[in-house]
Amino acid sequence: MDWLFILAVVVAFLIKGLCGFANTLVFNTILSFGNSNASITPLELLVGYPSNMVLAWKERKSVSAKIVIPLTLFVIAGSIPGAIFLKNSNTTMIKIIFGVVVVLLGIEMLLREKQEKKGKKSPVVLAVVGILSGILCGLFGVGALLAAYVNRTTENTSEFKGNLCAVFIFENTFRLVLYAMTDLLTWQTVKNAVCLLPVMLIGLFMGMAFGKILNEKVVRKLVILMLMLSGVSLVVTNIRFIL
Repeated sequence: MDWLFILAVVVAFLIKGLCGFANTLVFNTILSFGNSNASITPLELLVGYPSNMVLAWKERKSVSAKIVIPLTLFVIAGSIPGAIFLKNSNTTMIKIIFGVVVVLLGIEMLLREKQEKKGKKSPVVLAVVGILSGILCGLFGVGALLAAYVNRTTENTSEFKGNLCAVFIFENTFRLVLYAMTDLLTWQTVKNAVCLLPVMLIGLFMGMAFGKILNEKVVRKLVILMLMLSGVSLVVTNIRFIL
């Protein structure tokens, strides 16, 4: 196994253990030079699947069906408009627009973190963000807006990680079936994923350990930072295709 893949897995899942998401962003960023998305994405999905189970189980007391069930339905429903967009629309522009939305949400969340008293959550805003997050996740497997939604509906890092990873389990299962049906999963990818699982666990538990040491507010700000970087990455990665 190439050392670059090992590095990508360690760094990506250290961030995953610390923040609860953004492993896909880090993994894809490190391996995007010289590797196609068709080979990177299925591998990251297989390696990341158990990490969501670990984090969801660890934070199981904080998992709420009121958050997980609607979001899971949003994600699955996202495959319907996703299929329409992929067939009839310019997905590059869609990704750029979503990236800008994610950055703006991150800025709003960062400003809200500085307030001593947080304002009342608007159910309309949460519903819109939830639907958009489902479409984006269903379209591209990107959990940035999903993370933004969960951040707005949870009070601490444990709730955030537990509920987000519980949704990711359902989303990952859906994508695994989809990839298997479309022949994106190969035996070589499965074998590579099995070899990288111990490396993933090392990175994941390192991140979880750091999460226990760092202050709650610091971790939440790191989550927002990774969210904003996810949006910037979407914009920068796709804007080159229209220049």
